[in-house]
Amino acid sequence: MPYCPECGGEMQYTATTKCYVCKSCGLSVTHQELIELREKLRPNFETEEDEKKKEQREYLKWWLGKKK
Repeated sequence: MPYCPECGGEMQYTATTKCYVCKSCGLSVTHQELIELREKLRPNFETEEDEKKKEQREYLKWWLGKKK
């Protein structure tokens, strides 16, 4: 059973409206909207390698900008 992205309450599927409805706060969303809300609220974890590459790009940009 899915959980509400707003309050964390249980969501129940209603076949007549084809929506998920939160039992606690009453939020009503379609399956696609539920997926989009979860992705938006999910924290973005960068790996150490990604962070290192980002730092290298920023340093290179700074270094090349300094020479102009």
